[in-house]
Amino acid sequence: MTSPHDPLAAVAAGVDPGPFALVRREGADHLDLFTGTVRTAERLADIPLPDGGPGPRTLALVPFRQITERGFSCVDDGTPLECLVVERHRRIPLAEVVAALPDAPVLTRDAAFDISDTEYAATVERVLAEEIGHGEGANFVIHRTLRATVQGEPLVAALAALRRLLLRERGAYWTFVVHTGTRILVGASPERHVSVDDGLVMMNPISGTFRHTGAAADRDALLRFLHDPKEVEELYMVLDEELKMMATVAEHGGQVVGPYLKEMAHLAHTEYLLAGQGSLDVREVLRETMFAPTVTGSPMENACRVIARHERTGRRYYAGVLALLGRDAAGRQTLNAPILIRTAELSPTGELRVPVGATLVRHSTTAGEVAETHAKAAGVLAALGLGPDAPEPGPRPAVRLADDPHVRAALAARNAPLARFWLDQRAPGTTALPGLTGRRALIVDGEDTFTGMLAHQLRALGLTVARRDWRHPGPIDGYDLVVVGPGPGDPNDLAEPKMATMRALLGELLAGGRPTLAVCLGHQLLAGLLGLPLHRRDAPYQGLQRDVSVFGATRRVGFYSSFTAHAQADRVATAYGPVELSRDPADGAVHALRGSAFAGVQFHPESVLSRDGMAVLADLLGHLLAHPALTGHGPADRG
Repeated sequence: MTSPHDPLAAVAAGVDPGPFALVRREGADHLDLFTGTVRTAERLADIPLPDGGPGPRTLALVPFRQITERGFSCVDDGTPLECLVVERHRRIPLAEVVAALPDAPVLTRDAAFDISDTEYAATVERVLAEEIGHGEGANFVIHRTLRATVQGEPLVAALAALRRLLLRERGAYWTFVVHTGTRILVGASPERHVSVDDGLVMMNPISGTFRHTGAAADRDALLRFLHDPKEVEELYMVLDEELKMMATVAEHGGQVVGPYLKEMAHLAHTEYLLAGQGSLDVREVLRETMFAPTVTGSPMENACRVIARHERTGRRYYAGVLALLGRDAAGRQTLNAPILIRTAELSPTGELRVPVGATLVRHSTTAGEVAETHAKAAGVLAALGLGPDAPEPGPRPAVRLADDPHVRAALAARNAPLARFWLDQRAPGTTALPGLTGRRALIVDGEDTFTGMLAHQLRALGLTVARRDWRHPGPIDGYDLVVVGPGPGDPNDLAEPKMATMRALLGELLAGGRPTLAVCLGHQLLAGLLGLPLHRRDAPYQGLQRDVSVFGATRRVGFYSSFTAHAQADRVATAYGPVELSRDPADGAVHALRGSAFAGVQFHPESVLSRDGMAVLADLLGHLLAHPALTGHGPADRG
């Protein structure tokens, strides 16, 4: 190629430019132009990442259906994992790119959502009642798609939309167009999914959507938004879910930084940054973080089931990622992957798709979630001529409300009730307790990777920890403690295989007098074995933070549950000896229980919502592991 603008010149001349991508990263004064050849891959592990000098190697278009690599449910629409293998990379000044892009309106016809506002509102109602209300999870993202037909050359339309996004949108993490020959993606994604650079893994959960119609948000309205319990809890929930992922891909879990305000042309979001050191192959990092809770829900595995039940159509690239893989000057792998949201997909025949979703939580309203889908699509739709542009900010730069002292104070206040374990830097060994050092714990995962966060906390207290999925039974000998972990579902449904298996394990542990800690779903099943009745709450405790009494001490902890055990007294006699209960004085709900060799908690001590979670764990482990350590060690499981 003789000119950095050859792909654009080819498009202007009506010539096929071949595969290419133009990418502007947040704050950059240039765009990266990648050209090369396109391959398809079956798995993320097959994405090309050859050795060589520093620079980008491959830009992968990862569709949502790749979630099946993790064994999760999905409506498989066959959308391919396409990889632009980078053969040439150039940086072009922003002004030059804007001057070279077509300055023409995008014309479309037959634009309409595939699901009407009324139908989408009905879906929201069903998910709130049938899923969140029945304990299937804390939050779920359900999407809809605006469809239209582009009049004229689709690639010219996409480049014209890119120009408008570069000029009109602000605050995007990546603004881009990707042309593979079989499809075109153009968008302005606000959210980094995951990046790896110099061994530092970072994720960037964004949640909470403040809509505004002026050139900048109204400060007083924004402050009301920042104090809205729904918006606050929504961000906490996705923070917890991405901490679960960081627990897998970072050696000591993730440290939480923020929150921050991300201001865009039509709306503003709140966000956190998570960071931790890791050593996995970047393709494994991609696999273990499929996909962001901000576009799926939590817990992740069950969120995928809920999505498949209620959407009934494939997501194509929506909620997947663009992933730029490369190497640094030392030959180490690098990764930069924005989430594919606020993105349009165009086919060579002009079919246009703009998917968008809303996050449903226990406080959601149908009208609010319908409005959120329209607001999130606004920037891309404006660039495609399907909606109004955001107002011009005028000759001066837009006012940054993120710098306003009242806004900064409101954001900082969000951290006050959270667990310092995840907010502060942690040096290994500084929180270990002498009586726990060297003891071995097995965590049985009930389909909620909160267990990864729990494992980091137990290790920080001095334990050696292994994790095992409930589907993979194995020996429990050689462990000083077995933790029967959280998960979604109805604990009264003992015909369901997971419930039957986990209840049987708890029965075996109780019969053998083995030290056992049960968390959330495990706690409910333990309570059932002890003869306590289990009931569905009138209102779900999903992402709820409360001060509760735990064996005489007031603890601030986070709940993710729709079921609870009830009792009429603080002590009950059971087949496994007397049991002490910590109950809610209002309704008798059992928040915690303990016997001679077992304990259970309905809340999540590992959650970022559990400010006092580490203190609870230290107290309970001191109770459970007061006897000498076991001398025989069983086989180590993968942690």
